[in-house]
Amino acid sequence: MNQQSIWRRPQAILLAATLALGIGGVGIAVADRLGSHPALDLRMANSAEPLTHMGFAPVVKRVLPAVVSISSSKVTKVPAGMYGQDMPDLFQQFFGLQGGQMPQFQQPRTMREQALGSGVIMTPDGYILTNNHVVDDATSVKVTTSDKREFTAKIVGKDAKSDIAVLKIEASNLPVITVGDSSKAQVGDYALAVGNPFGVGQTVTMGIVSATGRSNLGIEDYEDFIQTDAPINPGNSGGALVNDRGELIGINTAIIAHGSEGNQGIGFAVPANMAVNVMKQIVDNGKVARAYLGIVPQDVTPQIARAFGETNMRGALVGDVSPNSPASQVGLQKGDIILDVNGKPVEDANSLRMTISMMAPGTTVSLKVWRNDADRDFSVKLGELPTETASLQKPDNGGNSNSALAGVSVQNLDADTAQQLGLPASSQGVVVTNVDPASSAADAGLQRGDVIQEVNRRPVRNMSDFDRAMSGSKSSALLLVNRHGSTMFVAV
Repeated sequence: MNQQSIWRRPQAILLAATLALGIGGVGIAVADRLGSHPALDLRMANSAEPLTHMGFAPVVKRVLPAVVSISSSKVTKVPAGMYGQDMPDLFQQFFGLQGGQMPQFQQPRTMREQALGSGVIMTPDGYILTNNHVVDDATSVKVTTSDKREFTAKIVGKDAKSDIAVLKIEASNLPVITVGDSSKAQVGDYALAVGNPFGVGQTVTMGIVSATGRSNLGIEDYEDFIQTDAPINPGNSGGALVNDRGELIGINTAIIAHGSEGNQGIGFAVPANMAVNVMKQIVDNGKVARAYLGIVPQDVTPQIARAFGETNMRGALVGDVSPNSPASQVGLQKGDIILDVNGKPVEDANSLRMTISMMAPGTTVSLKVWRNDADRDFSVKLGELPTETASLQKPDNGGNSNSALAGVSVQNLDADTAQQLGLPASSQGVVVTNVDPASSAADAGLQRGDVIQEVNRRPVRNMSDFDRAMSGSKSSALLLVNRHGSTMFVAV
């Protein structure tokens, strides 16, 4: 609460008292005038009668005991001299120092940072789900239950890629949340967000499920968010998103605030299915192991679909195949489009990434792949995602123009340039030396330093190959480009 609102409080109380006295006087006068009339036949509520709830009170009553408040702290070092640089007005006001006389703290100082969040009790013996960012780098974590008991919590494990963390408190017979199937959440379903926003205490807000499967937001590496307009504010992080039956469908994680600290009606929750999967791995194995296919997937944009001769195509385009990966061992190729995994349709690159990441290493999956105008079936035994490739880069395959490569300059790729670009000296193709920012190629994501290795599925080894391939591509082109060692398709 800011200082201004604190100072206004006494005046507000005084005004309320004045109004109460005035209303009381009017009430007495009216009662006197009605005194000669028969008593009003008012039906007063019987406080002993149980209420018939049309709202969510019974649901909230079940959920609240399983949601906790989390306070974490960490120690950080402040660089020497920071105080003297950042607080000149303060020192001038109190010490009368002039410019050049500011005291400089020569030694680094330590500061203790506090963070507030929420969590959900998952087991009677004290396992708690929350967000990784609530407890990341924390030196101490305190958990306060709904009945005001305070516990020191141990961080069992964290997964930054999904922003999930697992805590443990020493307790027994704790109230627990009922876990729902988040895959059944539908747009329009009621959603209740429960947590401790701004540290004011347990709070429940209501909204609906605004969207499911939200991704490409740049919040986490693995994104499959449930979006809701149930108000979510700072401090709600790690709290519960439940349906109208009180079942956990998500862990509240992030908001879009556009410069404001508060809710704007767009909040995101990690689906309960993903959070529970991560929790079980942390508790059982001490780490999160994700399956690995070994490709760089891309969305099949309308431009790319047309370049492949299709007008309406779903799936995930294989932009690159990692050497010695499960995908390469069974013969998956650049340009393949993965349509199904174990009979389940693949809508886009993120749905493929999420489907594979939720599987255990060593799982064998069946893939339906579209290649050269025909479907093919592959059986792949998934590996374990290597740590160094855990963060998949999102390729820029946008573009909405039908023009050709006007505004793009290229030259032969020589050994020196290949080395500068981090490519093997034997690499072949033409390197993009300039892209007009106003061109359709720039809109499509083509960048200076990209090495074009195919045009419309025809290999390009040098400028001659490039010119021949482009001679038949006046209005559009499907390019295979190598960017920093990984290939991707760009439709221009």
